[in-house]
Amino acid sequence: MSRALPLHLGLIALLFALQFALPAYHHGNLARIMVMATFAMGYNIMFGYTGLLSLGHAMFFAAGMYGMGLAVTQLGLPVGPAFLMGVAAAFALSLVVGLLALRTIGVAFMIVTLMFSQTIFLTILYFGSVTRGDEGFGIKQASRQIMGLDLSDPTIRYFAAWLLFSIVLLGTLWLVRSPLGRVLIAIRENEERARMLGYDTWRAKLSAVLMSGTVSGAAGAAYGVLFGYVGASFAQVPYSIFPLLWVLLGGAGTVIGPFIGALFMFYLIDLSSGVTDAYMLVVGVALVLLTLFAPKGIMGMVRERWLKWLP
Repeated sequence: MSRALPLHLGLIALLFALQFALPAYHHGNLARIMVMATFAMGYNIMFGYTGLLSLGHAMFFAAGMYGMGLAVTQLGLPVGPAFLMGVAAAFALSLVVGLLALRTIGVAFMIVTLMFSQTIFLTILYFGSVTRGDEGFGIKQASRQIMGLDLSDPTIRYFAAWLLFSIVLLGTLWLVRSPLGRVLIAIRENEERARMLGYDTWRAKLSAVLMSGTVSGAAGAAYGVLFGYVGASFAQVPYSIFPLLWVLLGGAGTVIGPFIGALFMFYLIDLSSGVTDAYMLVVGVALVLLTLFAPKGIMGMVRERWLKWLP
């Protein structure tokens, strides 16, 4: 912990300093990446540290986003309470999903989470008169104010994304070093042995689902507030696959890995799309090469070869 904490604080300090040095385009990109990396860190709690592979994590992101967005547009709440309502909606959904989905294991768990996610997506479409369906809805700039700060301003938006990312990053670091985090890792490695040692593995897994869903929902609520849009596309299957890819690329079961994976994937698509229309082919080749030569992800490879203490 004495070596890990300075490393993570250094990343936070670097991201803070970059807001004063980056040009406008990359400034906006990095704010978006930090929010999506928060989403990936939420996913990593469940998948990377507990070994629960979900194919429906977009539902938590969408629950936070719509919980916040509808609280602003339908109830007229300020951004602060609306954000908390989004987080509460994600927590409630993760509780329901955890209580039901954890009755299954393995492939069945993956399928159940996917079915829940599709149910949420279809529910959004069904209540299109309120949610605006596929079209989605924007949040007016006048509504995106908190404590006199305009969250649509690029500098304030970047700082808000940085603050959320920093809190979740340090919270995840604390979690994996805590007794609960150690139990989650034990479950990932050998659940039966953890159970034989006397740990309540079902309760620990439920805690992982609750934390994972709530963090992902906070990312969704933040995305809606900071970028002013709420749409059903964020509840579709691709947004359940993206965090999985980011975690695998960056290194499952590493605290920094989700950020590295999201950063790598975002700029790989951004740069290759500026060179060729077949940018997905470039992305596919890069993913195959990474899978072959760094099967544990970028930070997983770093931990295996050089930094054995990396959490």
